[in-house]
Amino acid sequence: MTIAVNPRQAEHPVDPIFIERWSPRAFTGEEISRADLDTLFEAARWAPSSYNSQPWRFLYALRGTEAFVKFLGLLSTYNQQWAKNAAALIVAVSARTFVRPGTSEVLVSRSHAFDTGAAWANLGLQATRLGWHAHGIGGFDVERARVELKVPDDFEVQAVIAIGRRADKSILPENFHGGETPNGRRPVKETAFEGAFPAV
Repeated sequence: MTIAVNPRQAEHPVDPIFIERWSPRAFTGEEISRADLDTLFEAARWAPSSYNSQPWRFLYALRGTEAFVKFLGLLSTYNQQWAKNAAALIVAVSARTFVRPGTSEVLVSRSHAFDTGAAWANLGLQATRLGWHAHGIGGFDVERARVELKVPDDFEVQAVIAIGRRADKSILPENFHGGETPNGRRPVKETAFEGAFPAV
């Protein structure tokens, strides 16, 4: 397999894992062990959340199972073309409500999606540490996912995550090849502003 050199360069000192993490689509089809999968979920478990409410839930299917076929079928035709080679597919959902600690009061969570995003980031970084890649997917049938995966009404379906070992881009249709290299990011000065949002 030909591995392209990662062209990313940090503007400021960061741990290399932030640069190494990216989202390829070319996967080998290798199966993931339960131990590795549990480690991904353990990393997600330690994400911060409002009131420590931990609103994230991860529904998953392993390659070679009937559940994997079901999960794959929820994706858009475009995403099925590459995600079929994933080791696991994970659907991230988040609880819209939580019980305030020390009480029985049920509150609406304003930050459930934000907090679940933090858990997904932990999972993605841990995948990189183990030699896997995690690719978040927004192109799927959210309502079918809700029904077919029996997601309760007070949970919101957020995203699908494909986990896999990286393969050469040659296994993908040619129209995917251009995306099989780590992409860049906006400069910090375009996303972090002191005092207030800048005038547009």
